Amino acid sequence: MRFPLASFGQVRSEVAAQLRRVPHATPILLLAVVLLGTGAYASVQVPQLMGQIVDLVSGELDRPLWLIATTLVGAAVAGAVLSASGFYTLSRISERVIANLRQDMIGTALGLPTHRVEDAGSGDLVSRSTDDVAELSSAVTETVPALSTSIFTVSATVIALFALDWQFLVIPLVVAPLYYVAARMYLAKAPDRYAAERAAMAERARRVLEAIRGRATVRAFSMENRMHTDIGNASWAVVTKGIRARTTMLILNVWMLVGEFLMLALALVVGYHLVSTEVLTVGAVTGAVLMIIRLRGPLNMFMRVLDVVQSGYASLARIVGVVTDPPVPVPDSGVDAPRGRVQLQDVSFSYGGSWAVRDINLTIEPGQTVALVGASGAGKTTVAALLAGLLVPDQGRVLVDGYPVSELSDRERIARLATVSQEVHVFSGTLRQDMTLAKPDATDDELLKALDRVHARSWFDRLPDGLDTVVGARGTQLDPVAAQQLALARVLLLDPAIIIMDEATAEAGSAGAEALEDAADVVTRDRSALVVAHRLDQASQADAIVVMDTGRIVELGTHAELLDYGGIYDRLWTAWSAGRRAVDTQENPTS
Repeated sequence: MRFPLASFGQVRSEVAAQLRRVPHATPILLLAVVLLGTGAYASVQVPQLMGQIVDLVSGELDRPLWLIATTLVGAAVAGAVLSASGFYTLSRISERVIANLRQDMIGTALGLPTHRVEDAGSGDLVSRSTDDVAELSSAVTETVPALSTSIFTVSATVIALFALDWQFLVIPLVVAPLYYVAARMYLAKAPDRYAAERAAMAERARRVLEAIRGRATVRAFSMENRMHTDIGNASWAVVTKGIRARTTMLILNVWMLVGEFLMLALALVVGYHLVSTEVLTVGAVTGAVLMIIRLRGPLNMFMRVLDVVQSGYASLARIVGVVTDPPVPVPDSGVDAPRGRVQLQDVSFSYGGSWAVRDINLTIEPGQTVALVGASGAGKTTVAALLAGLLVPDQGRVLVDGYPVSELSDRERIARLATVSQEVHVFSGTLRQDMTLAKPDATDDELLKALDRVHARSWFDRLPDGLDTVVGARGTQLDPVAAQQLALARVLLLDPAIIIMDEATAEAGSAGAEALEDAADVVTRDRSALVVAHRLDQASQADAIVVMDTGRIVELGTHAELLDYGGIYDRLWTAWSAGRRAVDTQENPTS
């Protein structure tokens, strides 16, 4: 379920709306048109003035050479300056529109329900916000000058030829259909081929992101060769689809060569006829032929940039496809003050194939901690994602304080739910900025108290600038345990009624396990908590333990009850305890 492609009407409406957002866009565009039109007219005067020089040499014109030369130089300079000013004015508008469109796309994506982004695939969104934006910006930079030059130069040349003699109009009238047919044939195939190329790029981005983000799993299951093959196939698909798209441009080039030959041949025939019948002088015809020769450049430029235009339009349609259906803010549902009661009623969910979880019935009472245990692939993380609202069940309901979690507004959801996963993100900026994301008005004392409660002062006291220390990608790199403690401190500042911990202490290792598990206990205290347990000793402290197998709940009870039952949990606990004793023996051989 990738994000859709926008239709031509949607693209046109969105571009018009973006233009209206730019201050004084209409007068600026009119100024650009005037500058480009005047520049094109001045440029067309150059070949006409060169024709006057021919008449001057042949004795058919009586004007000073210096005057013609001065006028010619002035027309050339004026044409260059006016055209450059028009390009600059138009480029400012177009780049402003692209910048606003990119902001709208990112803002829309951030406001979408998380399950919508998950369904579409993060690679698709990343590709649209990076590759497509870069492609569109590059296309605009390349095509705006070319299209402007082509349109205004062709228009000015046709007008000038008509002013000389109407018979010169035979040339554009004969050649134009040829270019039209060539363009139609190109446009009939190019859009789909370029869209396929962009989609292949999105698939390649998805494959690469999966390999990077899941590198631990890839290594654990020795999937390096398989992932390398998948990425290679995705990359090769980009190559083949790109070559197929460019093949259409090669065919277009053949049509262009035929058009150039026909245009020059007609110019010579019409020019000879006009001179022989004494309708025009040799100099006037020379100027006309020079104008037509100069017309080849803009026409060829226009046809050649169709390649870039189509690629840019494909990217624009993908970008607009994200913003054309912005998320509608969910209004407050009217739910009472947060209590922290959770109910999963007959919940089933599929990722498109077989059921990931099936017929899940689970209730978490306010203040109760429930641990989820089971083998990898049993469905634990899916249950956690359903409760967090990251996924929407195919069947059944997920209720928080009696309301479906998907019907809660952002304000209501934030007051009730917080998730801490195994992989947490440390944002670039000061530590204070990172923590106040959870509570913007928090005082320094509140921030320090939160760090104390999660046992983070051991590394915080070593920071050179305390709360003003820059952390994240552009500053001090926090180790996995410190990053998890920072995430838990943010949860304390947020103070939700329900916390979901998806193997949040899995990165602790033996050295940081105790401190991190103590911090997790502090965070879950007096709150409803669903803990996807990586360590069974953490699960043993929960009020209730849910054992999952192949997407279903197979056992439910306290630690003691499940041990007495002698089922899956008892076997897991026995194996885990034996492993812990072996580790303790290796670490303390004399004890």
